This record gives sequence, structure tokens and C-alpha cells, in this order.
Amino acid sequence: MNLDLLAIAAHPDDVELSCGGTMLRMAQQGYKTGILDLTAGEMGTRGTRETRAKEANAAGKILRVAWRGILGVPDSDVQASRANKLLLADKIRELRPKTVILPYWEARHPDHYHASALGYEGCFLAGLKQLPIEGEAYRPFKILYSTAYANVRPTFVVDISAQYDERKRAILAYSSQFPGNVPADKEAVHLGLDELEQEMNQLARHYGQMIGVKYGEPFFVKESMKVDDVMKMEVRSI
Repeated sequence: MNLDLLAIAAHPDDVELSCGGTMLRMAQQGYKTGILDLTAGEMGTRGTRETRAKEANAAGKILRVAWRGILGVPDSDVQASRANKLLLADKIRELRPKTVILPYWEARHPDHYHASALGYEGCFLAGLKQLPIEGEAYRPFKILYSTAYANVRPTFVVDISAQYDERKRAILAYSSQFPGNVPADKEAVHLGLDELEQEMNQLARHYGQMIGVKYGEPFFVKESMKVDDVMKMEVRSI
């Protein structure tokens, strides 16, 4: 399988919250997209491994991804270990994505910033011909960092105004995780994620305003961006 775009994140629902609108927009434009969850989210207070797998499958269908899988790294112990990097490099060789979205490398949750390091190093190692894994050496062309959780100025913002409602549906497909969908016997357990869906929607409005649209998702790249026609840069300066 040759994916155009692969989003890699620590837990099921991370992609939906951080870059789900972008994933859907790219699928709508005809690109072949995929999501790789590094863990099954089995350490979460709410929801079983099986429940979260079903929710992830439902959310992936809403986002129209062509492929979704779990790498099998233990939840709460995402590390850029040699074993994990080889597992990921093997998956990169199998899926051959042109562009990869990773979490930003600074975050409150250790799994998120370790996922960023693991993602980058796994993509790099996949291009080493002598690496002791199967498949032809391959390295993605572009790595984007989702900055939805990070307090940094993005390099660019994707307009997801047309995808916003479906993104919200994909987030709420994780009915075990978010308020209003939590079983009555669990309502007394207050977690940080109880406000997370609303917070991410507020951020989508904030980043949308930065580029003059209703909703947006922010990204960062380490390298300079090329512009061929300075007369077609869309966001107004003054």
C-alpha cells in the first residue's frame, strides 16, 4: 500500500482531536490516507481495549481513511526504543507514505512527546538499506508536526471549515471518552479529557481566525517552505 498521508499518534482519538479535519479534507481531495495508533489506549480510565478499537474503527470511517492500524506499543510507556523503532520502520516500509503527520515534540503527556521522537526516528531508520527488517528501504518525503496541543506559532494552518462537523462526529465516535456519552456510573470520574473536545473546538476557531476562515488546524515544519508565486499567498497582511 502506498499512502499519500499517514498520521501517527500515541492513542486512539489523538489524530481525530489534533488533525482529523485535515485527514478528512485530504481524503475528500482524493488522497489515500491512513492512521497509525501507537497504542491501543488500554491505560485509559474509561473504555476497554476492545471498546476503543471499535470506536477507532468508526471514527476512521467518518474520516474516510484507507487504512488504520495499531503498532502495539504499551500505553503509558511509549518510548523511542530500538525495538519500537524497528516496528515502526517496518510499518513505514509497508505503507510507504509520502507525508507523515507527527505530534509536536513538546507536550504535557509523555506518550505524546515520545511519540514524536519515535515517529521521526522510525521514519528515518526505514530508509536505511542495511536495517535488519523486511521490505525495500523507504523514507517519507515530508514530516508535518501537529501543534494543536502545543503553545507555538504554526508554520501554516489548514482550513477545515467544511470538514468541521464531520471532524466533531469522528471525535464523538469515542463515546466512552467524552462527556454526554459517558455511562452514568462513570460520570463522577472527572478527567482532563472532559473538557478536551470543547477545548479542541475552541482552538479550531482560534486557528481558523488566524487565516481568515471559520475553523483551522495548525501545523509546524522544521524546514523552510517554498513559494512559487508570491501573488497567490492568500492570508491578508494588513
